[in-house]
Amino acid sequence: MSDTFNAIVAEKSEDGTFSAGLKTLSLAELPDEPVLVDVEYSTVNYKDGLAVTNTAPICQKFPMVCGIDLAGTVAESNTEAWQLGDKVLVNGYGLSERHWGAYSQKQRVNPDYLVRIPAAFTTEEAMAIGTAGYTAMLAVNAIRDQGTKPEDGPVLVTGSAGGVGSVAIVLLARLGYEVTASTGRPETTDYLKSLGATNVIARDELSRKCKPLEKELWAGTVDSVGSTTLATALAPTRYNGVVAACGLAGGADLPGTVMPFLLRNVRLQGIDSVMAPMAARERAWHDLAQLLDPKRLKDVYRVEPLARVPELCASILRGEIKGRVVIDVNA
Repeated sequence: MSDTFNAIVAEKSEDGTFSAGLKTLSLAELPDEPVLVDVEYSTVNYKDGLAVTNTAPICQKFPMVCGIDLAGTVAESNTEAWQLGDKVLVNGYGLSERHWGAYSQKQRVNPDYLVRIPAAFTTEEAMAIGTAGYTAMLAVNAIRDQGTKPEDGPVLVTGSAGGVGSVAIVLLARLGYEVTASTGRPETTDYLKSLGATNVIARDELSRKCKPLEKELWAGTVDSVGSTTLATALAPTRYNGVVAACGLAGGADLPGTVMPFLLRNVRLQGIDSVMAPMAARERAWHDLAQLLDPKRLKDVYRVEPLARVPELCASILRGEIKGRVVIDVNA
């Protein structure tokens, strides 16, 4: 086992200058945690873009190895729960914020953060899903748990060409829901329909000031945009419908009214993927293994090398990435 390896490290100098890039680390520099993972793949998520570019103060200490998702093989373990050779993943839990993260060929992690990769998926496929797909599954489960059925009406997916949206469309279509996809990139229409969207609407139809209530359209929504889009998705939600809010790419405000909640019994369900209880995580990954055909994943992601992470993180903030990007940390 080599004592050195590559990682994407964010640093701040004494004068406050931020930098993030490829750096060589040693095993001795890793955190003092019971499980050593030989990382194979990670991903690029919107939050990774914020961290690596320092657009938002994601990293709470420095130096920080960035990356909120990892998948790999247990190389050492000081706990009986995990054995040498186990295939594991981590989503969230403060990776890239308070704990060293996934853009590294090796990482020591808290064993309580590990989830066993379902036998249906390789480590690459697990990261093709990653936090985005796992979040999409949490959101879809919120819609199902509300009792919303395919016959209750169409489901809206906002930010549909992104990672959460892409996987949400596949999952909802697989479950028999009629899916309407909202996108600001008309060139992705064929892509969205190939995933299972029945209808595609322009982002402008939602990024507008809405009335307190509008004509009932959606039985449910998976929203990764927030702000005006979320408010305008709530106003036409059908009676007893549910909106699963899991992102804020368009902003953290909510310029709407309480009328959908009071007059239509609409439920606004927040989706937290970072600190979700282990039972919810295990359920989500079990459901993903049941619903996602690995062959369909090929349409959703591409693989890039570790060195391209800073460039890709800037791209995702500009809205230029379609679907998912998997990072091969050993490429």
